[in-house]
Amino acid sequence: MSDIEEKDEQKNFTEKTILEVLHFLGVEFSLEAAQEGEDVRYILKTSESNLLIGEGGQNLSALNHLVRRIVEKKYPQEVRFLIDVNDYHQKKIEEIKDEARIHAQRVRYFKKDIEMRPMNGYERRIVHMTLQEYPDITTESVGEGPQRRVVIKPFDMVS
Repeated sequence: MSDIEEKDEQKNFTEKTILEVLHFLGVEFSLEAAQEGEDVRYILKTSESNLLIGEGGQNLSALNHLVRRIVEKKYPQEVRFLIDVNDYHQKKIEEIKDEARIHAQRVRYFKKDIEMRPMNGYERRIVHMTLQEYPDITTESVGEGPQRRVVIKPFDMVS
């Protein structure tokens, strides 16, 4: 089986798993898949988004985790997909990018480090990638576990 065929089979299995889990929950929705580079984004449209997203996105994180674990049982190699409900993740990503850019401007102006709020690994990665476009800014993750956060610093050019 070629890589393309295996990816298609994995994508079909993932879609089927999402459908089965949500039908089990009794949720009405529509599902579409969008290829984004190496990743697949499964977009759910539903009027029951509060149930699927939960407080602070906890239910959506749990749904992603559950489906990922099921898919990884059948396809042990790295599985790259994200389930999004009513563009919740997309909006959250844009908010994180905007927050990082605002903090970067403050770091530039005041020449002082700014410590962002605690974030999960995915959110910290978004900050690091977003601020790579600023040559006079550097970022690093500090802290442990759920208190891990990004520190944005002015980049000191050593002569």
